[in-house]
Amino acid sequence: MTGAIRAAAYNNTYRMAQKQSLGGLRQYSSQVEVKKSGGSKILVAALVGAGVIGGLVYNKSETKVVPVVEEVKKQTAPASAFNPSGFVSLKLLEVQPVSHNTSIFRFALPEGHASGLPVASCVVAKHTPAEGKPIIRPYTPVSEEETVGHVDFIIKKYDNGALTPTIHNMKPGDSLEFKGPIPKYNWEQDQKANVGMIAGGTGITPMLQIIRRVFHEKSDDKKTKISLIFANQTEEDILLKDELDKIAKEHPDRFKVVYAVDKAPENWSGVTGYVTKEVVEANLPSPKEADSIIFVCGPPPMVKSIAGPRTMKSQGELEGVLKELGYSQEKVFKF
Repeated sequence: MTGAIRAAAYNNTYRMAQKQSLGGLRQYSSQVEVKKSGGSKILVAALVGAGVIGGLVYNKSETKVVPVVEEVKKQTAPASAFNPSGFVSLKLLEVQPVSHNTSIFRFALPEGHASGLPVASCVVAKHTPAEGKPIIRPYTPVSEEETVGHVDFIIKKYDNGALTPTIHNMKPGDSLEFKGPIPKYNWEQDQKANVGMIAGGTGITPMLQIIRRVFHEKSDDKKTKISLIFANQTEEDILLKDELDKIAKEHPDRFKVVYAVDKAPENWSGVTGYVTKEVVEANLPSPKEADSIIFVCGPPPMVKSIAGPRTMKSQGELEGVLKELGYSQEKVFKF
């Protein structure tokens, strides 16, 4: 399967994830749903029998009232495979091309483990060459945090990149070291009602974490509205277009996506060229919009022109297009 990931492939495999082994699996984990097990139902029943009143359970040992859902989640969530204090080695299971220079890389997790990475966060990958210092770069998973057995990354190859050529030369069975999670924006603690997103290339990955969290069928977030401007060099470079279009079709009043390409084909209906002030002003929440935020992620030159440069450890000062339009530092977050 080549080109953008097809929605049909997602749908066909969405409910098969718990029935098939990883060996011959070709579904995309970004759409895998971990179904509730019978054990979970038994646990809920046990909690109810233990003294649940009005959706709460009384914990005698700690002398406090705890929401049932939180208690169940805490006892049933799979263990995280990642360690924020040290690197873990993961074996590559398979590689699935999604464009001419970008692929999904699926790495195996220990049995019974999930990534456990909160929205929105990333990990860092480390490769130590035979000669020279270790090379470390951040990557954002596209599989859901509760997916058991594997974790997926969408990685674009840059010919002059420090690590991506090495990753793209990996074969199933090869290993790469990872460390995390590296917290970014804590969506669970700071959800917004109006979200604007500007993504370039593989900068779509942290946006995808939030989009899926908001529009997941199990999500209790029914009020957030998201507008996404997704910039790429060509139409063929647009990653996950089918999935984004599907979400926009299913939630037309809450999700809008605008595509921008440098080289537009004939009859192109999106934006041609760079993301300008006019494009942002026409499609994203205004600087005066209450309870809002603008997320930015993409190649450093793009991020710099839109919102000013940032580093791994610092957001940096707000500059560029967003500052010119009147957005405040507090309403912009650079991944």
